[in-house]
Amino acid sequence: MGKDGEVAEQSGFSSKDYHDPPPAAFIGTDELTKWSFYRALIAEFIATLLFLYITILTVIGYKSQSSTDQCGGVGLLGIAWAFGGMIFVLVYCTAGISVMYAHDATHVTPRTWSAADPAYYNRYGGGANELADGYNKGTGLGAEIIGTFVLVYTVFSATDPKRNARDSHVPVLAPLPIGFAVFMVHLATIPITGTGINPARSFGAAVIYNNQKAWDDQWIFWVGPFIGAAIAAFYHQYILRAAAIKALGSFRSNA
Repeated sequence: MGKDGEVAEQSGFSSKDYHDPPPAAFIGTDELTKWSFYRALIAEFIATLLFLYITILTVIGYKSQSSTDQCGGVGLLGIAWAFGGMIFVLVYCTAGISVMYAHDATHVTPRTWSAADPAYYNRYGGGANELADGYNKGTGLGAEIIGTFVLVYTVFSATDPKRNARDSHVPVLAPLPIGFAVFMVHLATIPITGTGINPARSFGAAVIYNNQKAWDDQWIFWVGPFIGAAIAAFYHQYILRAAAIKALGSFRSNA
């Protein structure tokens, strides 16, 4: 304890001294002249391509095998592992270059696959998200809200610099909890909605598959993730990080 105190005094830094950096511009035009921007674009493209190749292949392969053998294929557990495992691998590989969320631009791999073998692609659903039979719209919407909340809450918690400064003695390998969050959400919601938790992932597949039911259910995969992400952001910022309490305290002190 004494040694830690001496180190803190000598460095003049304490975990409680952490302050958030000023907000960055939403669109920084100066980035267009930097190689780091284009490097991030390339990294996102490759990560998305790999993510969709593995996951869509897993989904369609499972449907193909289970259509003739109920015990064939990897099962829902295997699909969940494919999504969660690829997120873990790609976030680990790419996070140092770009933020990397490989659900985005989901249309790239489905488009290639559909052009190569459209009959096979369409026969097994093209990896598109649809509300499963036996569930109403409200249940599907709730599943997407909760699933997105779990994912976004995990991302915020695992990558929070304030937490890393305060709890530096607790090692956090961010891709691991993020990947496990994706895995657990898929286990819970694949039987209900096929698991969207990101509008781009659902929209891209729906565009290529172009099925009426996929379009009828599409709003669920937009409204649900937006609501879930907003709730997670509010909870993390104003409850866990106590931003509301700090703002109130600052207001009182100024008054």
